[in-house]
Amino acid sequence: MTAIPAVPVSIPELAAPSVWPVSAVSAPGGDVAVGGVPLTEIAERYGTPAYVLDEDEVRSRARAWLRALPDAEVVYAAKAFVCRAVVDWMEQEGLGLDVCSAGELELAAVRGFPAERIVLHGNAKSPEDLRTALRLGVGRIVIDSDCEIARLAAQVTGPGAQQVMVRVLPGIEAGAHAKIRTGAEGQKFGLSIADGDAEDAIARILGQPRLELTGLHSHLGSQISSPEPYAQNVRRVVAFMARIRERHGITLPELDLGGGFAVAYLPGDPAPLPAAYGRRINDELVRSCAEFDYPLPRLTVEPGRSIMAPAGIALYRVLAVKRTGGQVFVAVDGGMSDNPRPALYGARYTVRLVGRASAAPMRATTVVGRHCEAGDVLAEAVELPEDVRPGDVLAVPASGAYQVSMASGYNMTRRPPVVAVSGGRSRLLVRRETFDDHRSRDVGL
Repeated sequence: MTAIPAVPVSIPELAAPSVWPVSAVSAPGGDVAVGGVPLTEIAERYGTPAYVLDEDEVRSRARAWLRALPDAEVVYAAKAFVCRAVVDWMEQEGLGLDVCSAGELELAAVRGFPAERIVLHGNAKSPEDLRTALRLGVGRIVIDSDCEIARLAAQVTGPGAQQVMVRVLPGIEAGAHAKIRTGAEGQKFGLSIADGDAEDAIARILGQPRLELTGLHSHLGSQISSPEPYAQNVRRVVAFMARIRERHGITLPELDLGGGFAVAYLPGDPAPLPAAYGRRINDELVRSCAEFDYPLPRLTVEPGRSIMAPAGIALYRVLAVKRTGGQVFVAVDGGMSDNPRPALYGARYTVRLVGRASAAPMRATTVVGRHCEAGDVLAEAVELPEDVRPGDVLAVPASGAYQVSMASGYNMTRRPPVVAVSGGRSRLLVRRETFDDHRSRDVGL
């Protein structure tokens, strides 16, 4: 397989590197190449639906976060998407790993990821999650409820104490949709600073000799397109850390601000560079610590989407075209089983025909999935050629995060493969699910 040389980019949406990977270029016959590999070549070789991941884009975005906060610990939020190769990439680039289950922990262990660079999250960690974390020796476990404190302490066998952080609610509304806002009062994550729950939990942890409280954690939400909520969060949490020092005589050395940094899903969407977030966070941390005479804590951030989403592209094949009620519906061979985000919280995407040049006029089109739900809509009001037809291949950029990781087997469809591209070559990272996979789990007679 030979690399596709770059040609002058004349397609407007390809001029937005925050939507498409930087390596995306026009290719002959109306195609697009990513990482030097034509997208239609991937569709033919691996079938559709399929997910393409630009390895160089992932690594570049990871490094951008390290440059943006050189004195901080950068921890990749594995929930965005994780597989063996991604674990390896994060380890090689010097990032930590944020996990939410025993399954993600075991995957990291299989790849030999350093346990001390792993952070375990979750508002309702199972006994298996906690046992696995302690067995593997994860660096920090984030306490998310009072219930976890005694339960975790009882399982620590020593000789040393388990390092923990407390996830606090700073009472800040931030995020693109109510379902992905996690820093405000009155939702399932964290312990409230305002009503005293966080301080009560801290007091209880300080009474547990098997637990070592190293700092505070917070996470405001997802798709936060301005650095200002992070600055506000820094002010509130540093003030709370100073209050804890005054009341309990302990100076907490770590502050984890979580993730949630926005990416562009449509051309023109606001998506500040890591450096912009980093500057504002650092400036406010220095200012707030000086105001409260508090030593600068070790900072941690947890980017996931901002590393993975712009590196991924979903590929679908058109199955049917329906023109009815003044609308055009283009049905593809995937849908909410591989991308539930539009149905869950109205996520929007851009879509492009690849592999065929068309001179037909563009028309507003609704791209729908194949599943038995009226809400199985992948993209509304996207511009596609009027002559789009069955067999065409459609590409959806900004698809690297929270799609395959949230995929299901609805209607007993098969979860799609993930293919990495780099240097003109493609390689399979995650194979397509098979019918045998489904049958092997069905053991009842």
